[in-house]
Amino acid sequence: MLEYAEPVTKLIDEFKRLPGIGNKSAQRLAFHIMRLPEAEVERFISALQEVKQKIHLCSMCNNLTDVDPCRFCASPTRDRALICVVEEPYNLVAIEKTRSYKGLYHVLHGCLSPVRGIGPEMLRLDNLLVRLKPENNQGVKVREVILATNPTTEGEATAIYLSHLLKPLGVRTTRIAMGMPVGSDLEYVDEVTMDRALANRHEI
Repeated sequence: MLEYAEPVTKLIDEFKRLPGIGNKSAQRLAFHIMRLPEAEVERFISALQEVKQKIHLCSMCNNLTDVDPCRFCASPTRDRALICVVEEPYNLVAIEKTRSYKGLYHVLHGCLSPVRGIGPEMLRLDNLLVRLKPENNQGVKVREVILATNPTTEGEATAIYLSHLLKPLGVRTTRIAMGMPVGSDLEYVDEVTMDRALANRHEI
């Protein structure tokens, strides 16, 4: 079996640690990097360092941001009485593409998964409950929380858990309609399907 020089092997191994990257893809990426001019490699390294140094979580909604609060939470034009709960920051982007949702967001950074050992305490829920109080939401009472977790077993379990948590607090809790294939991921849903799913949300 062909063995690469140690620095090449190390680079391939690092790429293999990325989600969705197998051995062959890791090799292609490593050799692509080696073919790049020095200036482009430096730009790539700089982008990686900058994202680690400047990007953090919004203290209000947990979205990835370089300012705190993030641009959604700080916007005077967003409907503060409406909060959409998503699993990951890229799910938020999928909803924004519809250009029909004008409320705020809350990012959990995961979903309940007993198989993977992810329980409620590992989700970013504390600041969601705090935001339901008008005094912590610029004086605005939250009228509805939309649960837009993925239509997977874990996503459904997370939505049900959140509904049990929120309903006793007197907050209208809705679930996005299943206008998308079960088992899919919000990241890959087109704008029309996402728009319909939001429009046809229902009580949970």
